[in-house]
Amino acid sequence: EESSQVQEEIEAETTEEAEVYSSDAVIKEETKEDLPGCEKAPETSSRLFLRSIPPIASNTKRLYLVRHGEVIPPGGQHGVLYGCLDVPLSELGKQEAVAAADFFETVPLQQICSSPLSRAVYGANQVMRIQEKNFQEDTMFKRMIVDVDFTELSRGEWAGKTRQEIGEETMKKFNQCDLSVTPKGGESYPAIMKRVLAARDALLQYTDTGKASCVVSHLQVTRCIISDAMDVPLNKIVDISIATASISCVDYNMDTGEQTVIFTSFKPEVGLEKAKDSGNDV
Repeated sequence: EESSQVQEEIEAETTEEAEVYSSDAVIKEETKEDLPGCEKAPETSSRLFLRSIPPIASNTKRLYLVRHGEVIPPGGQHGVLYGCLDVPLSELGKQEAVAAADFFETVPLQQICSSPLSRAVYGANQVMRIQEKNFQEDTMFKRMIVDVDFTELSRGEWAGKTRQEIGEETMKKFNQCDLSVTPKGGESYPAIMKRVLAARDALLQYTDTGKASCVVSHLQVTRCIISDAMDVPLNKIVDISIATASISCVDYNMDTGEQTVIFTSFKPEVGLEKAKDSGNDV
């Protein structure tokens, strides 16, 4: 109920916009001849990567999963847990978010959804900017869907502490889904999985077959959706690597219920320095 209260529908794109995203359309944009007055599109890493992605089948819904950029953790120290604390993006993290958004310059999206945390909202706004610029500037995406159930894992009383301060054995038990070590005020992997998949299903309901939507969120949220699609056990979820400001993609066949992971953790190469990503320590 809480999730549905914060969700707001966004008007779907037109049929003409939907035709922009097909493998043929992208390839033609990349390989067109240099005609008079027609400048060839740049061969960015995102454009080249998009060539390999199959078009969306008519009975399928596609979700793109974007992780936010690098953050400034509590105390400025990478390696401390912060979970659902509303920590800010670093300057590099903002640049990463812009690069991730540029991936969608030829990919029309029906819905854009975000975690309510500011680091995710910033990235979602960048995606909205690209969509408005390239597809329907004046009438599209006046609002995004903000869903609290796409918030990062709550670390409770562990927030602001390092693994060493918490205890390596305790962290190991937590990652193996031992509920007895769930931090006070925090949540377990089974708990976040339950709410994330409910939010995912709600977003799929807002997405038409043959269309794509996008979620800008967090490491553990993305892991939940990917692990469900790949049947990865929850006690192995921390083995799924998702880089900052990377994009993953899952297709959902509405006839069979089959989930297909198209790709995971693609990070556009735009010449930025490497993020100080602390991996599982978020």
